[in-house]
Amino acid sequence: MNIQKYMAFVKAAQYGSFTKVAEALNYTQSGISRMIQDLEAEWDVSLFERSRAGICLTSDGMKLLPQLQRICNEHEMLMIQIEELHGGQSGTIRIGTFSSVATHWLPNMIKMFKKDYPNIDFELLLGDYTEIESWVTEGRVDFGFLRLPTVTEMETIFLEQDRLLVILPEDHPFANCEQFPISELCKNPFMLLEKGAKAEISEIFEQHKISPSVHFTTWDDYAIMSMIENGLGISILPELILQRIPYKIMTKELEVPAFRNIGIAMRNQQALSIAAKSFLQYLPYRKKEN
Repeated sequence: MNIQKYMAFVKAAQYGSFTKVAEALNYTQSGISRMIQDLEAEWDVSLFERSRAGICLTSDGMKLLPQLQRICNEHEMLMIQIEELHGGQSGTIRIGTFSSVATHWLPNMIKMFKKDYPNIDFELLLGDYTEIESWVTEGRVDFGFLRLPTVTEMETIFLEQDRLLVILPEDHPFANCEQFPISELCKNPFMLLEKGAKAEISEIFEQHKISPSVHFTTWDDYAIMSMIENGLGISILPELILQRIPYKIMTKELEVPAFRNIGIAMRNQQALSIAAKSFLQYLPYRKKEN
């Protein structure tokens, strides 16, 4: 049994690209392709359909995927147990995160952690809340930074309450107000951050029974700030995103303050590797566990 070939198969099914699998597993693209070809020859089964757009599982490949995933997961658990025998001084910590945490929290946390555990590496997967939850439940990451409460039942650690602020051009009529009126949200062109923060913003509108006039939708928070700087509308963004911004914009608290709760989520904290458990101790805002 060649576990690397099985891992290549499982990753190829996830990524839909031999090139991305090669990057993830530190192989050449041709090496990954050869592994898959070896499996197909050994089993006399076609596992993937190849095209210019990428690769996708055949029906036979789909039937074999669950068993191979279980084999790879069991191998990972074996490696974790071996790692624990060595005192957690090596390994890789895989973290699911959204961009503002990756930009403003994780660099300092990892820097502090690496001083004590220099031989432990990190793999960061950036996505929105839904993607991160699926990565946690599938075991693709050890844990993920998420908005709490999570949709899926998981073990969580609450970290911080992040304010949601109204973002305005500097020359906006309400630029000098102390708090932005809720009623004005639907009277201005609205720039909607679709990925990662749409849930909190939608809740504000639903709570106050108002409908925004959405003129621009994107997953890129910096694009929204640039649009607002140019006077194209207003938006609501989490305060964490607004640290060290290069744009000439104003931030205002809503007259009825709104927040998102940020935390860490995992399937089972006790089942984490020693390295991952150790990293949790470096969370700067850790307050309570659920």
